This record gives sequence, structure tokens and C-alpha cells, in this order.
Amino acid sequence: MTAIPKTAPFEDEEIELLNRVVGPATPLQRAWLAGFLAGVEATEGHSSALVPAAPPAAAEPLTILFASESGNSERLAADLAKIARKNGLKPSIVDMSDLDVATLGKTKRLVVIAATWGEGDPPARAVRAYGELMGDAVPKLDGVEFGVLALGDTAYADFCGVGKKIDARLEALGAKRVVDRVDCDLDFEAPAGDWIGRAVKALAPPEAERGTVIAVDFGKPAGAKSEIVEAEIVEHVDLNSSRSDKETVHLALSFEGAAPAYEPGDSLDLYPENDPAEVDALLKAAGLAGDEKLRAEFIASRDIATLSLKSLETYAEQTGHYYVKKLIADGEARAWIEGRQLIDLVTMFPIALTAEHLRAVTRTLAPRAYSIASSRREFEDEAHLLISAVRYTSHGRDRKGVASTYIAERMKKGGRVRVKLKPNKHFRLPAADKDVIMVGPGTGVAPFRAFVQERRATEAKGRNWLFFGDRQFTHDFLYQLEWQDALKDGGLSHLDLAFSRDQPEKIYVQDRIWERRRDLVAWLDGGAFFYVCGDAKAMAKDVRAALVRAYTDVKSLAPDAAEQAVAALEREHRYLTDTY
Repeated sequence: MTAIPKTAPFEDEEIELLNRVVGPATPLQRAWLAGFLAGVEATEGHSSALVPAAPPAAAEPLTILFASESGNSERLAADLAKIARKNGLKPSIVDMSDLDVATLGKTKRLVVIAATWGEGDPPARAVRAYGELMGDAVPKLDGVEFGVLALGDTAYADFCGVGKKIDARLEALGAKRVVDRVDCDLDFEAPAGDWIGRAVKALAPPEAERGTVIAVDFGKPAGAKSEIVEAEIVEHVDLNSSRSDKETVHLALSFEGAAPAYEPGDSLDLYPENDPAEVDALLKAAGLAGDEKLRAEFIASRDIATLSLKSLETYAEQTGHYYVKKLIADGEARAWIEGRQLIDLVTMFPIALTAEHLRAVTRTLAPRAYSIASSRREFEDEAHLLISAVRYTSHGRDRKGVASTYIAERMKKGGRVRVKLKPNKHFRLPAADKDVIMVGPGTGVAPFRAFVQERRATEAKGRNWLFFGDRQFTHDFLYQLEWQDALKDGGLSHLDLAFSRDQPEKIYVQDRIWERRRDLVAWLDGGAFFYVCGDAKAMAKDVRAALVRAYTDVKSLAPDAAEQAVAALEREHRYLTDTY
């Protein structure tokens, strides 16, 4: 029997099921099934064989705009689109990096799912369109119905700031809000799912208009979520010398069977545990030192490092502590929490606490994402990570990064960790014949190790140029021998280094970009792709500014024109960032 076509009005998995049932059926079985279905239709009084069906109403268009850094907003946009199709809507999903702001006035229904990155910034790919939306050239949006879902992290002062600003801006432009904005923290799944349901209901055409026909999309279904898996540590090597003040661990993970199906540019979510000594100190300060069940729970799954305004508000509500309430009422809470953790709150504002009080002011310990530093073509059953131990002092107390020191201090070769693949389709290698420029100081070099391994294994014809920087050549040159070998075998065409503390004046990767500006602009004019990975607060902004300055000088452009040249690279998806 001929297979049921993909154009049939069923989901892909339903078509597969029907083919499995109907395909091997005998002619007698198929005839019986056809008669049975015809009888059901006749019994229910709407047999399509006897009564001509009214043509279904055309699905109403819906624009779903997302601004995503880690991929959560994009995944929620796909979830919303799937539900919208079943409710008389024809969704179009638009990455804010691709948005032509001038077209917003032509939309009738608009949903925005926007993440806030760092201290209130839009995701890197959304910076251009976000700036234009907040500018003067955006059209009026009279007649547009909209809703905004905001994603953020209460650990940051400007919680969901980007979503809040977009929500207010759309209203100011004349659009009509038909579903109230919801601001989601890291545990966004439940509130986001509820909001999506209400948003679709508010934006969908009336039942009478859309009839009983469900619009079905026959594109690729949304990707399945990755599963958490356990991996064995087969290499645990500090790449810095013993005289360095840094500790950067090369972590090689082996899996039972094949490694997760990662591609160069992807990350692994690493699920850490808290330092037992820090948990013990917290429980002692809270007067709960004898609670072994609570101790095990807090080591494994509660976030004791993050202190947010929400934490203070919950602490005040749970305990009634007068001085915490006063701190909030006086507007001093945001300033006070900066650089502090939960133990500071408990020790500076002591009060009788229960286990429930302590649970209430913490949240689930979230995984940390690390770029994969290997290619499966070279390390088939392994995935490599590059993790720099974070240690610092604030308010007179020594602090440690939860995940980084979990790996650096308490994990060794032979240990096991839990990880989950985190794909990043927006940080992929280009075609094999394209040139690649990679800027990755410090641990930002991790994905570029994977890039070079992949390009070597596939015998890509495009050239590869790496800018790497750290503190000192002698002590902090991560993967030094590998890069030097790559230069010899052609895996790298150019390697430019910037070690900031090897000379009196500080030299960074952006300084090397300026020095090599003529060749760099020539590569980009020839179609090269430009990648940046690493620190978002300073490095990534400085690198972009250096590239704008390079265009200004090399091409004798006005600053505005040079900015537009770099913005054009971003719109063409030839300027790609993975920052943290």
C-alpha cells in the first residue's frame, strides 16, 4: 500500500503510527476499517462523504518574535507556535536578530518572548533590533494586539528588564495589550506554559470563525529536549603553570556508548553540587546544623550562592525580621545584596529559622553551561570542557564559583558528573570553503578548539585565524602546543596572541585586532565569518568597537557608516557571538 503522505492532516508522529497500522494490513482489513470510519461519521451526523464540507476559514496570522541568548526563548516560541496552529492561527517565528522593525506596523497579532541578559541587556543577537525598537524610526502600532513573555534571573537587579521595556514600548506605540506580561525566573517552565495557553486563547479568532478544521504545520517538529546523562572524568588537567594565579581545568568526559550528538559550537550543562563545608557553615549560622536531611538536600540541589531582592523579600515575609523589612522599605536592599550571598543574610540578620524558612529563600541549584572544546570527529566518545576556577573576596569573606570549584577542587580523574547537551545552532561553522576568524581570550577559546579540530577532520578549504589572549605567555597559554601544531599542519593560517601582563602596558585581543585591521577587513570583504566567545561585560563590547574602528580606518568611513558595516555582518549572520 502507498504510504500516507506527509501532507495528510496529521502530526508527523501520527502519520508514522498510521503507516505502521495501515501499511501491512490486508485488503479485507483495510476495507473493514474504511467501512467502520464511514459508519462513525454517519452516526455522528457529519459524514463528509454525504455532506459537502464548508471551506475552512483561512488561519489568522500571528507573529512570534523572540530574543534569546541560551535558547529558552526560542524553544518557547516553537511551543507557542505549535499550540497556535491548532487554534486557528498561522504563526511566523522571527528571531529578533532578523527583525526589520519597519514591518511591525503591518502585523495584526504579535507575541514577544524576550530574555534579559546580564545586567539588563538584550541578548547579543537582539541588540540591533532592540535599539531600533527603542529609537525614533519605529512605526506606530495602532491596531496591533500583543502580549509579552519575559525571561530573566532574579539574581540580577534589572530582573526581566528587556521584556518589561519591550512591553511598555509596544503600548506606547499604540499596540493593544491583550494578555498581561509575565516575568519568569530560572524555573520558567510552569509559568511560561500557563502564559502561552492564555496568550493563544486571547489572540485566537472566535471558535465560530475558525470552525472545526485545525491548521497543521508540516515543517520540522520542535527538537526533543536533551536528557541528563552521567559521564566519567577521564582527564582532569590544570592547563596553567604552577606559578599562575589562575586555575583552568581541561576536563575530558567519557560516556557509556556514544557521546551526546553535539556539534562544534554547542555547550554542555554541568550539574554541580555545593561545597559541603559552605553548606555546613550556612546551616550552623541558621541554627540547623543537626538536620542531616536538609544538609544533603542543600548540597545537592539548593542554590546557596545567589542572593536576590526576591530572597530578601521572602526572608522578611517568612520571619518578620524588622531590620530586613526596613532595609527593603528604605530602598537600600539592591545595593546591600551586591557581592553578598545567603550566608551574609543569615549571619547579619539572625533570627530563629526553620528548614522551611531556609528552603523558601533559596531556589533550585541550576546547571552551568560550558562550551564544548572538542569535535566528535576527533574524540568520538568524549566531550571536553574548559573550566576556570572562580575565587574572589567580597565584604570580607572568601567566595568561590559553585560549579568551577566543584570541578577544580572536588572532582578528580575517575569521578562522575551529570551533564546535558545544550545545542547552539546560532554559533555554527560556515561552509567548508569559507574563512573563519575566531576571537576567544581565556576560556573563550574552548569552542574554537572544537572548530579547528572539525575543520581539520573534514579537510575544510577555508582558512582559520585565531586571536587568543590571557595574562602571561609562560603561565597561561591554554592549549599552547595544540595551537602551535595547528600552525604547522595548516589547521590555523594565523595565530595572534595578546598576553596582558607580559609588558608594562596592557595588551588585549582588541589591540591585536586593530594592529591586523587591514588583513582582517580584507578577509571579511572576502566573505569570512567572525566569531567572538568569552566575557560579555567588557571583552565582547571592546572587540566589536575595535572592528568598527578598523572599518573606519581601512575603508575611510564615517563612524556611522562603519557601524552599519559591522551591523551588516550581524544581519548576514557572519558576526556571531557566544558570550557569558
